[in-house]
Amino acid sequence: MLRRTGLAFYVLNKKKARARRKKEDADTGAPGSMTPPTEANSDGSSSLPTETNDGGSTSSPMETNNGASTSRPTATNSGGFSSFPTEAKSGGSSSSPTETKSGGSSPSPTGISKGASSSSPTETNNSASSSSTATTGNRYEVFLSFRGPDTRKAFASHLYKGLHDAGIVTFRDKEELPQGEDIGPEILAAITKSQILIPILSEGYGTSSWCLNELAQIMKCKNDNGQMVLPVFYKVKPAEVRYQRGSFGKAFHEYEERLLKRPSFDPTSLEKWKKALGEVSTLKGYEADGVLRKLKKKFELDISENLVGIDRHVEEIMEVVDTKKSHATLFLGIHGMGGIGKTTLAKAIYNKLSNQFKHRSYIADIRESWKRNGALYLQNRLIHDILKRENEVHNEDEGVKYISSKFKGKKVLLLLDDVDVVIQLKHLAGNRDWFSSGSMIIITTVNVRILEEFGVDYPYEHKEMENDQSMILFSKHAFRSDSPRREFEDLAHEVVSMTGGLPLSLEVLGSLLCGKELAFWRSRIDKLKKVPHEEVQKKLRISYEVLEYEQKQIFLDIACFFIGTDRRIASYMWGACGFFPGVEIEVLRYMSLIKIEDDHKLRMHDQLRDLGREIVREEKRPEPQNRSRLWDFEEVKKVLKKNKGTEKIEAIFLSKGSSEGSGKAAEQDGAIHTEEQFKKLTGLRFLHVKGGISSEKLKFLDLSHCESLENTNFLSDFKNLEVLILNFCGGLQQIDSSIGDMKALLRLEPCFYTSLAELPAEIGKSRALEQLLLQHTRALSTLPDSMGRLQNLETLNISWSGVRGLPSAIGRPRKLRHSDASCCKDLEGEMPGSIGSLENLEILNIFVAGVEELPIGAPISVGPSLQLNIFGCHRSKSQIAFAFPPNPSQGTTS
Repeated sequence: MLRRTGLAFYVLNKKKARARRKKEDADTGAPGSMTPPTEANSDGSSSLPTETNDGGSTSSPMETNNGASTSRPTATNSGGFSSFPTEAKSGGSSSSPTETKSGGSSPSPTGISKGASSSSPTETNNSASSSSTATTGNRYEVFLSFRGPDTRKAFASHLYKGLHDAGIVTFRDKEELPQGEDIGPEILAAITKSQILIPILSEGYGTSSWCLNELAQIMKCKNDNGQMVLPVFYKVKPAEVRYQRGSFGKAFHEYEERLLKRPSFDPTSLEKWKKALGEVSTLKGYEADGVLRKLKKKFELDISENLVGIDRHVEEIMEVVDTKKSHATLFLGIHGMGGIGKTTLAKAIYNKLSNQFKHRSYIADIRESWKRNGALYLQNRLIHDILKRENEVHNEDEGVKYISSKFKGKKVLLLLDDVDVVIQLKHLAGNRDWFSSGSMIIITTVNVRILEEFGVDYPYEHKEMENDQSMILFSKHAFRSDSPRREFEDLAHEVVSMTGGLPLSLEVLGSLLCGKELAFWRSRIDKLKKVPHEEVQKKLRISYEVLEYEQKQIFLDIACFFIGTDRRIASYMWGACGFFPGVEIEVLRYMSLIKIEDDHKLRMHDQLRDLGREIVREEKRPEPQNRSRLWDFEEVKKVLKKNKGTEKIEAIFLSKGSSEGSGKAAEQDGAIHTEEQFKKLTGLRFLHVKGGISSEKLKFLDLSHCESLENTNFLSDFKNLEVLILNFCGGLQQIDSSIGDMKALLRLEPCFYTSLAELPAEIGKSRALEQLLLQHTRALSTLPDSMGRLQNLETLNISWSGVRGLPSAIGRPRKLRHSDASCCKDLEGEMPGSIGSLENLEILNIFVAGVEELPIGAPISVGPSLQLNIFGCHRSKSQIAFAFPPNPSQGTTS
């Protein structure tokens, strides 16, 4: 807790404190394998005392993603933006920077989805959310925090085994961390990046500063990032934890007394710990079995809660699975017409079987993703899900050899959704010998001949719903009950009889008619009567036709480009175009035209996607240059190559999925596309490319993974660009001085392994810039002084970069709220004195940086809620002073 008084507090030399605390803590810290950090920061998020407790630890080492700083594949960045290369985060921004998301149609690679069940978009990420893979999301799905002497050999071990057996990747101790890594900051980052956090609160939990700091960080992540916290109260009651009473309270207060006797101890840590104990004790507690049930449910594939009639199909298939169980791999194929519910049925089977398999993978919408991203992308997705390894293979033949050899000892559960050619199966699950005995491969397709040619063991035809079940499903969406209202009963029977028992049609039409008057019902039924029974899309089109203009535009954008993308990323562009995405997206969701996952990813049934794309094609079928949206690479290439672009084109996805990988750079006769080819595209508002480009109306440009991109001299015509993403552009060496002419630029993101050595001085002219994200740019060594002119800058992230020093004018952007220089090990010497002028600074993150001292004699005058993370700045020589402006009326804040 930070008090707004004129008093300064001091964080003393860490090396001395570490040596002293090792001696002082010997009586309370249970021996363990971890060497914890030394001090606790004021926000409770970072430094941990030096006890060598067995407190449980955390998940995958990754850099902490504060504010807009992250861009992990699949991961979604805070502030609503997700770094595109994805996937990813998580479901989790993330998304994806990660792999291209499910549906394959997301222009932004996002992230691998939660658990082993990556839904294909990244992410997300989530992803978009969020994408092509780089580092993709969390290595661990669950983080266990526990007091070793109390629970390690009993409860914690039992819980860990249950999680492990359920295939949930869980971190519990130091051996989970890679050799040679500094465990302190990695644990902190791992807590931040884990999807689910489980503190096991035992009698001695409150006698470990290590555990208490972990808990403070856990609750901070819950409050700030919405991460799930599932507390376990082991032989203590929640009220005892909340009020520090009973045996828990007795042990805690004895420890408190010992700590207060130490001259180096910061008493604000106690306030932080008590706050965290109070918060966690209000959450629903679990026993071990309850946690397991909750987590298994969390990592199941998402299916609708309004399922009707699926149980009979599940039972029929499970009977076959049980009778055909043998030592061989079982191939199950589910076929039927589009919209019949094949994917939902397959997911239900997958969820029912998932707890029997440690190794699982769900690859969604293979038909679309194969076209968009290629075989190699899908192979690497599968390898990641099963072996947790990134980008292991580099061509499809290598992928076949790798999967067929490395999976031999693995009993796997695979769900390959929407296969439309046999070659897809041969590249992902060629034959039974690829897998260990007892494995199961579930395949969905509209074409039964694919299953016959491949030779599945059991083909199952998913037929239409029976009439009574159709009425129940329709009523759930039209009336929010299991039966129609009396005055609508006859009309409801008419609608149901015309849908042919197709769940998708029943759901969409029911949502369309929900709450409408009788006259509206009759007019829609008249239209349905004109549509042939087998033409599903024409039935669905009736719902599209009632949408307002903005809703139609967003629906078409999603169908063509944004399936698998974080809604917040796409909303940024729609907002810049004058739409109201928050309202319009909710309308589409209410009408069952789209779905939104927990990680904010946009989803759409393939029938609805195909409908949207067909509507766009109808704008001018033989002339793609006269359509509003172009997503097919061959059509885009044709338009650009012949310079046929017109003002009618509003959005382009320029990326070629190939059998060799996750997309090649869009090239024309071996050369990247030039400015000349884009000059006629004056109506362009969205462009996603993997390879190289002009439009006065373009607001959003993502050039992630353009390996051949060396500079940005082509940007001179993008005067009104608001978002520029250049992640994973390995060849990028220079950002052109024309960046200063982009007066509307709000977000610049040249992150992750570029060759960028410096920023142009002209960047100071980008006065509207709010977010400058430069993380993982190891070649970048300096920042220009002109950054002091960025008066609207709110977020600066240089974490894991090669920056050696901050510009002297760093304190001038008075709106700066979040500054992250974590893990900048080349950042040396004293931080500029002007940093003390950042009156709106909320987060200053310099943990594991090379900073030797903060400015002496110029205290940092911060707001009431500064979060400072300086753990790991082991070279710090001086005292660090902070002055808090007096304001008695506001009391104590944190």
